[in-house]
Amino acid sequence: MAVLPDTAPRPVRHASPARPPARRAVDRWAWLGPLLPAVATVLLLAAPVGAGDVSASGKMTPADAASGVLVAFCAVRALRARTRPLTAAAALVLGAPVVAIAVATLAAADPAAGVAGFVRYLQVFVLVPTALVLLLRTRRDFLVVAGSVVLLALVQGAFGVYQYATGTGASYVGENIRAVGTFGPSDVMGMATVVAYGLVISVGLALAPAAPGSPRRLRPVALGCAAALMVPLVLSFSRGTWIATVLACSVMTVLAGWRQAVRILAVTAAAGVVLVGGAGVGSQLISDRVASITQVTDAPDSSVTDRYSLWAAATDMWRERPATGVGLKGFPAHRDGHAALNLSSGSDTDGAGQSFAREPLLSPHNMYLLILSEQGLIGITLIVGSWAALLAVGLSRLAGARRAGRGTECGLIATGLLLWQCVDFLYADIGGPSTVLTAMLFGLAAAWALRPEAAR
Repeated sequence: MAVLPDTAPRPVRHASPARPPARRAVDRWAWLGPLLPAVATVLLLAAPVGAGDVSASGKMTPADAASGVLVAFCAVRALRARTRPLTAAAALVLGAPVVAIAVATLAAADPAAGVAGFVRYLQVFVLVPTALVLLLRTRRDFLVVAGSVVLLALVQGAFGVYQYATGTGASYVGENIRAVGTFGPSDVMGMATVVAYGLVISVGLALAPAAPGSPRRLRPVALGCAAALMVPLVLSFSRGTWIATVLACSVMTVLAGWRQAVRILAVTAAAGVVLVGGAGVGSQLISDRVASITQVTDAPDSSVTDRYSLWAAATDMWRERPATGVGLKGFPAHRDGHAALNLSSGSDTDGAGQSFAREPLLSPHNMYLLILSEQGLIGITLIVGSWAALLAVGLSRLAGARRAGRGTECGLIATGLLLWQCVDFLYADIGGPSTVLTAMLFGLAAAWALRPEAAR
């Protein structure tokens, strides 16, 4: 039987008109547009902050305003999508702190201060992290935001090294040599925190195996950034930041494998030798500061003694009100009634373009004790439990990423940042302009733990 040829007319294909080069460039980089609010929130922290422009004064910094735009943008984007933006587990982990913060606000003796604290806690631990979970949908998105943190750290670190070299930094043992970046002596931990974040991210990129499609020079550049950021980190003279960075990077090294660890440790040792050997007279100050870490019990200095007194005061506040604490922003009002008589009235700040001032001690300089004293067992269970859940799920995702061979760098960065913050909270708490970057850190950790597709 003969087969008839197909005589049906074939559709005529018309060549699509060539798009102009400008339009092709716009289409190529269109994916970057939604990330601009997040990147702006990070990079605006490079703007100088005047004296008193801290959270305690109630003033909003440009980075705080940008974080508000980020939250609003992600909320509108989620509403327009008309889909459930979060899984049930993600909503539980991110929403648990809201309950604790609301209860502590109701327990506050000063309603105005309680509301201010409610807004700040909501921004740092709920709204900004949730916004990043909704925003970061791919591995590329994650790395862009993380890369902006490294860029900020390099800028702040370079300014901090300049302050040390020229004697224009914050006052330390009678000399204006302490590197504080653009944050000034009123937020003496700001630059150290930013630089440590950038260092942890750089180490995570250097430890992770090269992913398909990644630039070949990414790992050498990351190693260079990590080595460069060690200098301003040391010149910050921040003992708590040093401890948190060493522990976080050590754990990341173990999680990544021992082969990469040898290279990182070699670079770290070489950079340390160059740093101490080239610091000249400053090397003695650095050595004394490092040695003081082991003297916090035998021969503590005045700052350590004050911290012990503040910790004891926070514990006493919790014993009085174990369930709800004294309420948000209640620590300063109850401090004198619980602190020892040897507690200083404040800490002296000077240098870095600001005149001498005495900063009052308004917190216990320990985030866990601050939550315990102001929010009680309810707060410490729900808020710290949320962090523990993010860490546990993040570690599980990292193990899966290593088996699958993709997204390892995102997992190492997220896990390292969260570990760093959990350790640093033993010696510090939220406060100051750099706090908004802490919110971004929790957002990166939450995005990794609660959006597994972000590793693709």
